[in-house]
Amino acid sequence: MCLTCCEGIGRGLAIINPCLCGAPETQAAMQRIEADITRRQFLGGSAAVIGMFAGFGLAPREVRAQTPGRPTLLTNLRLFDGTTLAMQTGRDILIEGGRITALPAAGTGPQDADVIDCGGRAVTPGLIDCHWHATLVSVSQIAALTQDIAFVHLVAGQEAGATLMRGFTTVRDTGGPVFGLKMAIDRGVVAGPRIFPSGAMISQTSGHGDFRLLNTLPRMPGDAPDYTEQTGVAAIADGVDEVLRRTREQLMKGASQIKIMAGGGVTSLYDPLDTAQFLEEEMAAAVRAAADWGTYLCAHVYTPEGIQRALRAGVKSIEHGQLADLETVRMMRDEGAWWSIQPFLQDEDSNPRSNPLQQQKAEEVAQGTVRAFEMGRAEGVNMAFGTDILMNPGASQSQGRQLAKLARFMSPLEALRMATGNAGDLLAMSGARDPYQGRLGVIVEGAHADILVWDGDPETDLGFLDDPASNLRLVMKGGRIFKETL
Repeated sequence: MCLTCCEGIGRGLAIINPCLCGAPETQAAMQRIEADITRRQFLGGSAAVIGMFAGFGLAPREVRAQTPGRPTLLTNLRLFDGTTLAMQTGRDILIEGGRITALPAAGTGPQDADVIDCGGRAVTPGLIDCHWHATLVSVSQIAALTQDIAFVHLVAGQEAGATLMRGFTTVRDTGGPVFGLKMAIDRGVVAGPRIFPSGAMISQTSGHGDFRLLNTLPRMPGDAPDYTEQTGVAAIADGVDEVLRRTREQLMKGASQIKIMAGGGVTSLYDPLDTAQFLEEEMAAAVRAAADWGTYLCAHVYTPEGIQRALRAGVKSIEHGQLADLETVRMMRDEGAWWSIQPFLQDEDSNPRSNPLQQQKAEEVAQGTVRAFEMGRAEGVNMAFGTDILMNPGASQSQGRQLAKLARFMSPLEALRMATGNAGDLLAMSGARDPYQGRLGVIVEGAHADILVWDGDPETDLGFLDDPASNLRLVMKGGRIFKETL
């Protein structure tokens, strides 16, 4: 670029412009050069990223390639469709372009299809965990709050593949910096489930998402955000204006729903379990901001006062809620809200509680769990399954076992429906913010082809979910097969 000429022209010193830096031909050439540099940088960067993940055991993998242009036909199976409380026979499943296109009568499917004989086994929709923390599940609390975030993300990528191999083809992430992991999975860089991200969990000062130590208080207007806020684990907001800002930031990042902390929690040290958090007008502001984007709020909360306040503000999904009373359960039903509930039973699968205060709170929640399931079913509340395995390395292996525990409160197929058809209906509330735009958790025409083949009988017992390595014979997500041992 001829700077001398350009400067001269700018001062009116040249009558004839000898500099061609602004000519169309020059601009077109520069655009071609920049495009080639960008392409080379992208290819090099992508290769480096994929190579890094491959070295960590996270390379994308597809066990059985599909024949381009040919449909896939699953035959010889017993079908649970995600909604009907009975196993069905005499039908096949036809898959094209990642979707279920038909459920033809057995033996009547197209002749040119790639046929998979399921050997008379049980076929179910892919499982859905409606309360999952993809970046926080397999690291300890101290690691989550102090370690280099790159390490946390690599562990999350490894865990994502394991989650898919347990049969959970979709998760609703209810708090954490998960947007990058979701992008990596969706683009095929790593294997993992579909992710409905909430982004940072929004908490008031002193709320369940405020992980600061007491020696960091008070925060002054010019102070930088703490580590958990910087990394996207949580967002602390007080007052309507701040709540609006933090909600809109998560929507800007790609949140499919917003997670807010509406009451005390077990893991946190400084917020008693009985506290109600966020004023109703603060939550209502977040509800309105989410509604402007066509989606909804889910709220962490246990107690009647907190649940009722959240419902009055317009929250559509209650997370946990094990301490609800009958009046509150009926309010959930009447408002058409969802109850995203977990089998918190203070057993071998519980999240670690080293502090006596945490243990006391966990025991209180466990005592309410059985009654909560009983009331929710008796009153007809919309209920969906989640685990909330959190900052508990190694515990994610209990994910299927925790779903099987629901058979303690209902029939096995009812329990399975909570993690398939019911869960899919809850996810659909994301509306236009649904990142996948299609039915999940069901085996019906037009739904995403997320399909599992099991050794086991879902009508009588769900114990087979505890050993997916042996009992899960096929994992299909979006028509792609990630495991096949038929």
